[in-house]
Parts: sequence; structure tokens; C-alpha cells
Amino acid sequence: MKPEELLAKYFPSEALPLFLTHSRLVARKAVLTAQEHPEAATLDIGFIEEAAMLHDIGVAFTSAPGLGCHGNAPYILHGIIGRDILEREGLPRHGLICERHIGVGLTVADIRKQNLPLPLRDMVPVTTEEKIVAFADLFFSKKPDILTVEKPLEQVRRELARFGEEKVAILDGWLVEFGKKLI
Repeated sequence: MKPEELLAKYFPSEALPLFLTHSRLVARKAVLTAQEHPEAATLDIGFIEEAAMLHDIGVAFTSAPGLGCHGNAPYILHGIIGRDILEREGLPRHGLICERHIGVGLTVADIRKQNLPLPLRDMVPVTTEEKIVAFADLFFSKKPDILTVEKPLEQVRRELARFGEEKVAILDGWLVEFGKKLI
């Protein structure tokens, strides 16, 4: 099943256009990032594109009425919900990206410090493909009025800094790894 079909299978019809737009923007940035990566020849760009399209599938079951989703789960659970959905769909690698894409990743320390309703385990991007999807997602909001506007890097840094300078350092490390400038 194509990513768009999977999104349509799970999202309420009122939410689908927003999530298709957001996912396509994230996928486009992820693919461009992968193509520009110093080791692009070793990356599975098709997988990156599919996983970027599906990274937020778990939001469909969260309480996010502003996004057209009326589930019962807190929004922060969308990563692990998405992993569960994609594992059941036979896409376990894609599922790992769902679980690990939030911010630059969530550690057990983050979960404890923020008292998040998540399992106590590290959920941080490990593979280059996982890092690329998480990176691309940082640049796009799901707010309808700015949905298609890519955030400047400085804004992404400021947003991450709210969770600690170590999160900004992870982003900056990814920029170096991906062969991008630290502007």
C-alpha cells in the first residue's frame, strides 16, 4: 500500500489534507537532504521518502482537534502509536522512524524531566535515515495558517533550545553530518 493510501486509511477525512500536505513537505526536504548527504549513495532514499510520508500517522489517534483528530491519546504518544500501526502494517523500519522522530529524539532523561506519559526508553534517531526524517520534520509546522512555510534554521534552533542546549547541539551535529552549513 502506498503511503498516501495508508494515511487515508487511518486519518479522519477532515484531517487528511493537512497531513498529506505536511507529510509531502517533510518528505521533500528529507529526500533533498539525503540527496545532498556526503554519503548519499549509501542511503535508501526511497525508504526515507516513504517513512517521511508516514512519520505522523499516529497523530490520527490522538486528541488534536485543531488538526482534525479526535482520538483519546495525548499528542506526545503519536510516535509510539505510529510505530505500532506501521508494525501491524508490516513496516517495522518505518515504525521506528515514527517512534524516534519527535524533536531530535527523546531520552529516558527527557521523559522523566518532562514527566511525559511515555515508556521509559530512549526514542532517539539512530540510523542516518531516521536522523534525516527527524531533521526534515523540524522545519514544518502543522498549524494550518503556516503549514506550507518552511521555518528558518534559526527558528528551529530557538524552538529546540526550549528543551536544552544539548538539543541544539544534536541539530548542529546533524548539520555537519549531512554536509550542511551551520548558519
